[in-house]
Amino acid sequence: MKKIFFIPIISALLFLTGCEDVIDVDLDTAPPRLVIEASINWIKDTPGNEQFIRLTTTTSYFSQEIPAVTDAIVTITNSEETVFTFEQNEIPGIYVCTNFVPELNETYTLSIVYEGEIYTSTERLLATPVVKRIEQREEAGVLSEETEFKFFFDDIENETNFYFIGFSDTYRAFPDYAVLEDRFFENNEMFGLYFSEKLKPGDTLNYTMSGISQQYFNYMNILLAQTGNSSGGPFSTPNSTVRGNIVNQTNFDNFALGYFRLSETVIEEYIVE
Repeated sequence: MKKIFFIPIISALLFLTGCEDVIDVDLDTAPPRLVIEASINWIKDTPGNEQFIRLTTTTSYFSQEIPAVTDAIVTITNSEETVFTFEQNEIPGIYVCTNFVPELNETYTLSIVYEGEIYTSTERLLATPVVKRIEQREEAGVLSEETEFKFFFDDIENETNFYFIGFSDTYRAFPDYAVLEDRFFENNEMFGLYFSEKLKPGDTLNYTMSGISQQYFNYMNILLAQTGNSSGGPFSTPNSTVRGNIVNQTNFDNFALGYFRLSETVIEEYIVE
């Protein structure tokens, strides 16, 4: 019986391995769109004067390089008409400002001039609470095989709040992102939650948190649902176009991808016990 079954299996394997053909898929390539990564993060307890914005364009599906935009005019203006200019850095596509002045609840307007068209967006710089304490618990998770980490903070009082959090450690290629809302925890203690099977005593777990608007909360909810946290983070290729808050004032239909936001940002480094 062993000989009867052994020969057909080998034959099938030879057949499958011998029929490998390269198939060229002819995909339509849409005109490139401007992609704007404009997250102004004011790290708590720092001046926040150094900020950057990244500009690229979309490209074909099989392209190995992301085209950088190096000839745009990039500025941010506050409510007092103070203009902060972002200059093209030595790294293509990176625009840097060294004299930015962050102020909580201040309103800022982003303006980008590219290929004769003007893109704008207006947002408010939002506050972020500090981390009060961190708790670590062993034998957590569904199978009790993970370590649980909780980063506790107090919700900002008398406001409807939304938060963007991220976790990163040496065992993950990309950070793990999530968004939180205080719908059921308003004016109470909240926490960011992370599980890991690999972290061991002495390892470092990095936690970041930023206060965000409801519009950005909705935007990231959609983006994270499409890309997931195992496919390169929220900035990998989504399944469909996700519109941000940046408007092309010259040609509405030629919209840009990306989002403009400003946040006070908390960074917490935790050494695993």
